[in-house]
Amino acid sequence: MGRFWAVPRKRTGGMSMVKAVVGANWGDEGKGKITDMLAREADIVIRFQGGANAGHTIVNNYGKFALHTLPSGVFYNHTTSIIGNGVALNIPILMEEIKSITDRNVPMPKILVSDRAQIVMPYHILFDQYEEERLGGKSFGSTKSGIAPFYSDKYAKIGFQVSELFDEELLKEKIESVAAQKNVILEHLYHKPAIVPSELLETLHTYRDKIKPFVCDVSAYLDEALKAGKNILLEGQLGTLKDPDHGIYPMVTSSSTLAAYGAIGAGIPPYEIKEIYTVCKAYSSSVGAGAFVSEIFGEEADELRRRGGDGGEYGATTGRPRRMGWFDCVASKYGCRLQGTTDVCFTVLDVLGYLDEIPVCTGYEIDGEVTTQFPVTAKLAKAKPVFTTLPGWKSDIRGIRNYEELPENCRRYVEFIEEQIGYPITLVSNGPARDDIIYRKSTLNK
Repeated sequence: MGRFWAVPRKRTGGMSMVKAVVGANWGDEGKGKITDMLAREADIVIRFQGGANAGHTIVNNYGKFALHTLPSGVFYNHTTSIIGNGVALNIPILMEEIKSITDRNVPMPKILVSDRAQIVMPYHILFDQYEEERLGGKSFGSTKSGIAPFYSDKYAKIGFQVSELFDEELLKEKIESVAAQKNVILEHLYHKPAIVPSELLETLHTYRDKIKPFVCDVSAYLDEALKAGKNILLEGQLGTLKDPDHGIYPMVTSSSTLAAYGAIGAGIPPYEIKEIYTVCKAYSSSVGAGAFVSEIFGEEADELRRRGGDGGEYGATTGRPRRMGWFDCVASKYGCRLQGTTDVCFTVLDVLGYLDEIPVCTGYEIDGEVTTQFPVTAKLAKAKPVFTTLPGWKSDIRGIRNYEELPENCRRYVEFIEEQIGYPITLVSNGPARDDIIYRKSTLNK
């Protein structure tokens, strides 16, 4: 049997660099700002999973924006923004979002949409709402954006790819087939009006006309970009703990939130991903139900929520108050490990400047034993946080650009958490603006 040797592809330009920006925790870590900042050096920014069910808040020279589908690179003239095949594509929302930024004097971005992306159908959103109604108090805290029904259909192989919008006979036949199946559920489980195939076909024709200018064979486009040495940025949604395999199942999202999925959801080889920026908040927050060991309540939570984020800790998509907690080293260490972290981006550190003391969750007590390993969901329900209290710095740190100029107790806080999670904190965000960033050299080897 002979030997087979891989032959490296010839590149026409310099060496490409693919970076990923992902979340370590429950989402809402501040990924939008970090992506926006890293996009300065990127030629291409790609959304590779999820849909319009989560948002990224960005503050830049044009103002403050909440993006739901568009990649964060749309504010730069030099970038191409791509909706990858792994995205749950809500076409009306995408169109509204494009209009919302161009109406505020943002130049029309260059946008490409994968012809293999699948479409969030109107009935997906309805099914999401109906199921939450049916479950009542046992609901999953869905954003009601149609995400779970969308991915259910995708893997049941009854979803609609963008490319199918342009095959009229296939489209008609598929609509009839899917409507027959869905109408049984609508009638007998939810007791709701049936899907009318002709009306659905008309809706999809409008979707086709709207999306047509952006449709592209994205994987082939990226192959050429890699050969040309382009810099590519993968933008993840939510965080590790919302991953359907590795998160707090079943209170998770329906597509993988891990950097590894970036290769699949964009259509590039996995070995191309060289740097993984994992975003952690300096405290914890979560939208939606599910295990949250370091959660705090009452006035303590209200105060942190009011001061937190950029204008308070409320969901960019839902507007719901986020659940609040102190920094969780157990969850964050796990989240960074699963992401394959090369760099930790530590955000909203400035928010904690009002505190005399800052608790940090350094372990979980489960059945009388303390662990620093993140357990499965059933054990999380029993977990009690073990806190270590650190002194606060009682000052405003916004405007500082040099790490050594931060108050001593502030630096101690960063360094204590870095030691606990075991991954290098190389970026510290100390304000909402694009330039509120401190670059830091870590003592940890990557």
